Amino acid sequence: MRPPALLQRYTLRTALLLFVLIPFVLLMGVGGYYSLQQLEQQVEKRMQEDIELIARAIRLPLSHALERGRIGGIEQALASAFHIDRVYGVYVYDENGKQIAASGTRDAQVPSDRAAEIASTGGLQSEYDEAGGQQIFSYFLPLTDSGGRISGLLQVTRRGSDFQTYVNEVRMEVLMGLGITALVLTLIVFFGHYGAIGRYLRSMENSMARIGAGESELRVPEEGPAELSTLSHGINKMLDRIHASQQQIEQQRERELELRLRLQQSEKLAAIGRLASGVAHELGTPLSTIDGNAQRLLRRDDLHERQRQAIEQMRGEVQRMEKIIHQLMDFGRRNPLQQRPVRAATLVHSVRDQCQRDIESGAVDIELLGDNPGPQVAVDSMRIEQALGNLLRNAIQAASSRVRVQWTSTDETVVFTVEDDGPGIDSEHMSRLFEPFYTTKPVGEGTGLGLAVVHAAVNDHNGRIEVDTSPDLGGARFCIYLNEYIGSENAAEHEVV
Repeated sequence: MRPPALLQRYTLRTALLLFVLIPFVLLMGVGGYYSLQQLEQQVEKRMQEDIELIARAIRLPLSHALERGRIGGIEQALASAFHIDRVYGVYVYDENGKQIAASGTRDAQVPSDRAAEIASTGGLQSEYDEAGGQQIFSYFLPLTDSGGRISGLLQVTRRGSDFQTYVNEVRMEVLMGLGITALVLTLIVFFGHYGAIGRYLRSMENSMARIGAGESELRVPEEGPAELSTLSHGINKMLDRIHASQQQIEQQRERELELRLRLQQSEKLAAIGRLASGVAHELGTPLSTIDGNAQRLLRRDDLHERQRQAIEQMRGEVQRMEKIIHQLMDFGRRNPLQQRPVRAATLVHSVRDQCQRDIESGAVDIELLGDNPGPQVAVDSMRIEQALGNLLRNAIQAASSRVRVQWTSTDETVVFTVEDDGPGIDSEHMSRLFEPFYTTKPVGEGTGLGLAVVHAAVNDHNGRIEVDTSPDLGGARFCIYLNEYIGSENAAEHEVV
């Protein structure tokens, strides 16, 4: 059975009112009611005792005066008793129930036979009766002579409304006290709840609302009583774990996406490599035949100059196509790597020697920076020299006057850097820079395979390549990262001195 809808979302303050304050007030009310009943009985008893004390106080003078027949003394004693505010009427009867003297209202006296009956019993007696349209409390006390014989009866009366009025006053004071106490307790619950708990819960609620709105770095303030502080600490730990899990999931998703893209790229490159190898193989023999025939034609003496120039131009185009074929074969090559330890300086100096013709033709200053012989890397020298040579030739072509090649070693990683002072690479080309057949050079000046060959060689060595802008020279900067070889030198290695 589900609770009423009103109680499904009650607050802690409402819970304190429902389950603590109200039961406490009800219990206090029951206790107050019982105490009030006891108090009313005690008040009534006390007021009756007051009447009894007054009656006993005037009993002796009245007994003496009655024994001696002094009516004046009796009236004087009655007058003194009547002057007490709590007395409504005082009556004296003889032993036969005849009224001898009276003070106060006459309505409360009892008949003679009733007075004689009460006097004859000789005991104390009190009763409530109606007189003059109101309730009267009467206290009877026998009067005796010096011999102890009953000689008369004393009746002292008081209005019953005096009892009720006093009891009502006491009851109102008690009820007002209970009401004020309940009100004070209610205020204490309201303001005490806010000061001790409510403001901290409100702070937690606001923080959780902001976190739910997207402020994932925000945390719940750990303040307030120990229980709330512990709860806030637990919530923050949970949020930290959720945040850490989300970051791990995001990182895992990014890694999976990167691996998927790399796999797709590898499959794409492999397919292009197989196609390039097939095309290069099929075109190699016809081009060699064309070049051979052109050479034989050039040996003839009867050729005109224009014919000789046309044949030379044909051979130049054939050589250009053979260069493209070599690049296609290099890109499509997937032979097992022949890795051996080699010094970084050895690789760079070898590449510089291979590119000497490009350096001289470009009138560019080549700056080599690095320890000699430098750190070792276990690589296929031909593949890495080819990759570095492609980068160096591109830098020479793009540079205005300076090219820098640098090698360093940090954290068991050898970094080869090639940078120039040319115009650099636009950001729009960065994402496609290593794609096969993608080039920013004019038509006829580039095949778009040079950087693809570099990328493939670096990947085959489990390295990576990055490109950005040179902070010193201002042009393009390519960085190749390879694992440093830790071990003894290979005897076949040639160090650069």
